Amino acid sequence: MRVSNCMSKDVQIADPEQTLRDAALSMGRLDAGALPVGENDRLVGMITDRDIAIRGVAEGKGPDTKILRRDEHRRQILLRRRRCR
Repeated sequence: MRVSNCMSKDVQIADPEQTLRDAALSMGRLDAGALPVGENDRLVGMITDRDIAIRGVAEGKGPDTKILRRDEHRRQILLRRRRCR
């Protein structure tokens, strides 16, 4: 069996400027628990349903919060970079 037989050909990518609501709706429509987040043809991270629940809703962030927000120190607030090992 080839890997290409198991791969998704129509990958849905979230934009860092999308809201948590948009990401959650996409995940629901796709029946997926995570979405890659891309910017300028580059993968910049992943957002998961857990990120939305724990780092979004539980911390009081509303559904219109953007996936990627930066504070005054330019740290990423919601979207975390995931590293492959």
